[in-house]
Amino acid sequence: MFARIRRILSHFFSKSRTINNEPLNKVSLVVIIIIDIFILINVFAGIDDISRWHISPTAAYPCHSEWQNYQTKTTKDKDYEIVRLSLPYNPNNQLSFQRDYQQAEVGHLGKVSKTCLQYADYKDKLNNPEKQEIIKTIDREQARISRLEQTNSTIKSQYDSTLLEKIAGQGREQSINQVSAEKAKQTLEQNNRQISTLKQEISTLKNELLTKPESISFLALLKDTNQFQEVQKGYQQASFWYPSIQFAFQSLFLLPLILIALSVHNFAQRRGYGLVSLISWHLLVIFFIPLIVKIFEFLQIGVIFRFFFDIISALFGGLLFLINYIYILLIPIIGFGIIQFFQKLVFNVKVQAANRVQKSRCVNCAKKIRHLDTYCPHCGYYQDVECQNCHNLTYKHLSYCKHCGTAQNSSNL
Repeated sequence: MFARIRRILSHFFSKSRTINNEPLNKVSLVVIIIIDIFILINVFAGIDDISRWHISPTAAYPCHSEWQNYQTKTTKDKDYEIVRLSLPYNPNNQLSFQRDYQQAEVGHLGKVSKTCLQYADYKDKLNNPEKQEIIKTIDREQARISRLEQTNSTIKSQYDSTLLEKIAGQGREQSINQVSAEKAKQTLEQNNRQISTLKQEISTLKNELLTKPESISFLALLKDTNQFQEVQKGYQQASFWYPSIQFAFQSLFLLPLILIALSVHNFAQRRGYGLVSLISWHLLVIFFIPLIVKIFEFLQIGVIFRFFFDIISALFGGLLFLINYIYILLIPIIGFGIIQFFQKLVFNVKVQAANRVQKSRCVNCAKKIRHLDTYCPHCGYYQDVECQNCHNLTYKHLSYCKHCGTAQNSSNL
């Protein structure tokens, strides 16, 4: 196996830096490497763009995250908080929530969830000047509460100092504190009464906001478990299939490029176009690199990974590290299969030699030679090998002797 790998690598590097079996000069090699890098960058940019062609789960179910947070929250004001999110400060400068959700469909395959569009419609109905004013009033009163609480905190922190000033008989005009010791308690009580009043007003405003017909309808949708379960199920299915869809589009982008490069390479080899053959070979390698990378990414996050993940979870619970063991065993088998594929189809010396002998070409460099030429005049390669049975010269790399028909030992070829 290792000998095969060495032969494949040797053949690979030989094809990558020679034209008609002659080494490429350094300037030409640098030019080709620069071209390779430029094309590789553009290939990765192309597969990145096409992978986003299909709408993502987050864009297809834009209400899922917000709705899920509401379902899991246990805070007292969660109804107000979700309604508050539907009331932006500058409604005139913003698209409606429904139109904003639908923007995700532009230039992408797939549709936004109808339930999420209904969710957005309820949010748009909430957003009007009356409710905007209520929110602004609540924010102003909340700011006043913060200032009063800050004042109280300052007075409390300075109280000991003001008390010492009073004991020492220091005049008020010489004090560095905001309030004298006599007025500190009175000011604190007054501020606390204002804070209590403001909190009551805020509570009244919140109740007023939540009892509006639009708010009641929106909250009823949020509390509808069946609707949420539908969105949750759709989002999970979309998340499950999205990596596979991305991989399919990336393959769709790369496979035509690979087929074109392979066709041009084979045509150039048959016609003896050395430079075209070299460039098409480099393109073929470049197009295979991102495909291999994406295959390994898909194995880590795609349907196959989920399949193993579910099996391991069902059989062994939390022992998810066993998935890595499966990959450690699976990847070498896949690698061996890839090597066998290239060995038998792409780099099969016998198939290449048979085609070249039929067309009176050198079995090594594929250049045109005469039928009786023992050595290739282009590359100097010896064309024949001695048959183990009849000891006549027969074609090298072909499976049977042309004189006696005896199968040739592969080590002798």
